[in-house]
Amino acid sequence: MNRGKDLLSDLLEDESGQDLIEYALVAALIGLGAVVAMNGFSTKVKTAFNSVGSSLTNAL
Repeated sequence: MNRGKDLLSDLLEDESGQDLIEYALVAALIGLGAVVAMNGFSTKVKTAFNSVGSSLTNAL
């Protein structure tokens, strides 16, 4: 019975996977931020290319 309690106690106190989970959460947060930023940035890039294309079409 003591051995089972010791095993359960060791499992509850084990924090070896905690760092991996924290890094995964940080990476997911950074990835989500990048996706949100790229959605806004892509609209500005599209507008800039359309402006340049219109300018070139009108110049010819």
